[in-house]
Parts: sequence; C-alpha cells; structure tokens
Amino acid sequence: MKKKTNKKTNKILLAFTILGSIVVVGLAAVYIGGIVYYSSHYLNGTTINGIDVSGFTYEKLEKKIKGYTISVSERDKESTGIYVEKLKGEQIGIEVISEDALRDILKEQKKALWFQTTGESYVKEKIISYDEEKLKTAVKGLEGFNEKKAVHPTDAKISEYTEKDGYTIIPETQGNFLIEEKAVEAVKAAVLKLDKKVDLDKKGCYEKPEIDQGNKDLNSLLNSLNKYVSVKIVYKFGENKEVLDGRTINKWIKVKGYKASIDSSKVNEYVANLRKTYDTIFRTRTFMTSYGKEVTLDSGDYGWWMNYTKEQEELLAQIKEGKSGERKPEYYQKAAAYGKKDYGDSYVEINLTAQHLFVYKDGEKVLETDICSGNESRKMGTPEGVYGITYKERYGVLVGETYESTVAFWMPFNGDIGLHDAIWKNRFGSDFYKKEGSHGCINLPYNTAKKIYDLVEKGEAVICYRLKGTESDSVTKQDVKEIAQAAIDAIEAIGKVDKESGDAIKAAEYMYNKVGAEARKYVDNYSKLEQAKKEFKQFEEKKK
Repeated sequence: MKKKTNKKTNKILLAFTILGSIVVVGLAAVYIGGIVYYSSHYLNGTTINGIDVSGFTYEKLEKKIKGYTISVSERDKESTGIYVEKLKGEQIGIEVISEDALRDILKEQKKALWFQTTGESYVKEKIISYDEEKLKTAVKGLEGFNEKKAVHPTDAKISEYTEKDGYTIIPETQGNFLIEEKAVEAVKAAVLKLDKKVDLDKKGCYEKPEIDQGNKDLNSLLNSLNKYVSVKIVYKFGENKEVLDGRTINKWIKVKGYKASIDSSKVNEYVANLRKTYDTIFRTRTFMTSYGKEVTLDSGDYGWWMNYTKEQEELLAQIKEGKSGERKPEYYQKAAAYGKKDYGDSYVEINLTAQHLFVYKDGEKVLETDICSGNESRKMGTPEGVYGITYKERYGVLVGETYESTVAFWMPFNGDIGLHDAIWKNRFGSDFYKKEGSHGCINLPYNTAKKIYDLVEKGEAVICYRLKGTESDSVTKQDVKEIAQAAIDAIEAIGKVDKESGDAIKAAEYMYNKVGAEARKYVDNYSKLEQAKKEFKQFEEKKK
C-alpha cells in the first residue's frame, strides 16, 4: 500500500513542474515579446513636445502628423454658442523634420523594463514643422476674420434720451472678431502638440470692448445726465404756463469725455424767448378809456421787464443743482398782471385832452379830478404813454434849470415827470395847461393830491393819452383854505422834535412861506412851528 501512494504523489509533482515550466516559458515569451514590441513602439505614457505617442510606431506617428487635422472652436456672431472649423495639416504645410530624433527615443527607452516602466516626457527641438505663411493664411481664413460675418465688439455707452427712461446704459457687446496675433499663436501652440482641437474663446483670442456697463466713469456720466433731465421747472405767466423739462434740457447738454455740462447759450436762447413772449415793456397797447373809446399807446416804460442776465444765470444754476419746482423770473420791473391788460385793475388814467384824471382801484373808479399838465405853448407838454409810479415821497424837492420847489406829495412816473400838489395854482382843468401848464408834471389841487397819494402804490400804472373830441370846459378851483392846508399839514408832520427834525421843520417853514399871505391867515398852528424851531435850535446848540 505504501508504494502506491508515492507513485501518485510523484505524478502530481511532475504535473506542477510541467505547468510551472509552461508559465515560465509563457512569461518569458510575453516579456521577450514586450521587448520586441517596444523596440518599435513608444512606451505607454510617452510624450514628445507634449504630444502623447503611447503605443505609436514611428511610422504611425509620421502618418498621424501628415494626416493631422485640428478642430478650431470659434464664438458665434451672437456670442451665445460656438461653431467649429477644421484646419488640415496640408493647409499649413505640416511635416516631420527630425526622423532621427524620434527614432532615437525608441532606442533610448527602457524596453527591458517595459512591464513596470511608463514612458518619459521628451522635449525635442524641430521635430515637426509647418509653413509659417500657410498657417497664418489658414488662420486668417477663419470666419472670425470675415468682415461680413464676424462683428467687432462695441463699448457700453449712454443711450439717446427718452421721455420714459431718460438716459440708460446700452451694455457692451463682445462680438466675435478675432485678434490675428493671438489666434495665430493659439493655433501654433496646438499644432506643435498635435492637439485635435483648440478653443479660441478660451484662449482669449477675441477683441474685447474697452468699456463695460459697470465702468465707473460711464455711470458717473449717466448720473449727471439724468440729474439734468429729471429737472422740471414751471414758469407761470398769468394763465399761460411754460414747462421746462428733460424734453428740452436734453438738447442743451454737451458731453466731453465723461463730463456733462449745460450749454449756457441754449439757456440764454430760452430766456430770450421767454422775454420776447412775455415782456410787455415798450410794447404797443390798446386801452379802453373812461370815455368808452379805445386808444392805442406805443410809448412809455411800464410793463414786465425781465432781468435777462440774472435770469439766465439763476436758471442755469437751478438746472445744474437738479432742482425742480415753480420758478418766478428775475425782473428789472414788474407789472400788475400778465397779458394784454398788464396794468391790471388799479391804475391812474389821465386824459390830457380833457385835462382830467381818474383813479381806479380793483376795477372801481374811486377818484376823479381836473388837472393841469405840461405847458404846450413852451413845448413842455406831458408825454403820452403807459408808465409806472417810480416811488412816493413826502416833501420832495423838484429841481429844474430855472426853478426849485418843494411839494408835499411827490409821485414821479416818467423820469422827472410826476403827480404832485401845486399850491401856487388856483385853478385846474379846461385848457389852462396850454399857457399856464407845468414843466411836464401833472399838477393837482392839494387835497386831491393828498388823497391820491394814499390811494396809489409804487409800480401802479399811470396811463396818459390824448383823445380827440373830449375837450372840456370843466374847472376845479383851489381856494386859499385848501392852499393853507398844505402849511397846516406840514407843521403837524413835525411831531415831537428831536435831533432828526431838521428836514421836517424846513419843509413846514417852506410851505408856510409858499402858501402866501392870504392863505397864512388860515394857518392856525403856526405857533407849533415856532416852538419846534426853538426846540430844535437847542439840539443844535448841544452839538457845539
């Protein structure tokens, strides 16, 4: 039984021995086969100048190089996707120029260790080549250089003005126009590595806009522009309204670089037009007289008179400030109302033909009187026209070439011509003015002048005209008691005497002497004048 067991064991050992020999022989064959294979093939992981040549024979590598095609990915016109163009090796004249260098790598690689060794990365100069001009021509033939199909980028910019949105920023566009130098270099780099594709967008080969919508200067300009056009200024001229807003202002804006400004000449034109439309000074007017007849007057300096220069300056400043609201123009002179009837409902009406005067307040006649106007025989007739009362003054001194006179109530309306009392006259009206008239002023009875002084205001219109057919024989007399009243009032006006009473005392004394001997009999407060003079003298002596 023992011998039989040994025989079985020997058979098993023999079998294992044979199997091991087969495995060894097989491994040896595989190993040798690997050596033989990698004598003509590049080891796995081998790169030459960045080209992966794993498992390539030289012939296969050469064939790959000669049959090389590269896919060039480009940006489409709308910059929303890509399209691909192919460039073939033959287009760019590609070829192997260093066969020995490539074969030397095969010889030098560690073939005996092929089973545990990965290939190395080699950098060899001038292994492959291409025709420089052909490559450039091929690249320049890409759609990204076609002026009919490719578009250049555009910078972000400010839009045109619209009433709805004012100014906005139009975003930049990227376009799809290639930069020649960068595109050529990107393709060159890919070709040298025999890459199958190159993305020109990822390689940064496209023209770029210089200004994007986030640009700080551009947004600063936008804010300035919208500040100007957001202004809304309203002028009211009676029932008429002038609205100045972005629809007009946008046409006045000048932009230089990133700075916006308002063209002052446009502001000047606008104000000039307002002045032309609404100023009434020196304009011809029609006036309905108290006699029911209309007269036309083209003289006088009454009316709206805009301060052109100041209004321009202030309007420009308001626009620059970005301030909206109702605006009242600057004026040299104002009238009572806007429109044809700019003198309003409160005015003095003087009919030089009839030598008669009317005072209207709020459309109601509150006073009328006979007058004495300028002496026409001496060519001092009172001018026709519409004027405004310049100011009012108590005890004004009238000075001419041949006279100097103090009046109690002085209301000038046309230079040195004005309304005033005339205590040296005893009759008014009729046609006395022709020979007994003034130097041009409107002479009035004292008490009437006093009432008118209280009724009229600075700036109110004085309308002087002649109206044929209204000649009158009406006469208003001024008696000595009325004349005396001028002195009485002047003395009362002194009041309590102080160091400032000198002018009042002087005026009272002038009036007392002026009224004449007959009227002085009725001046019952003369003693007050005497007392005032004494008290004032004491003030004067204290100064010394």
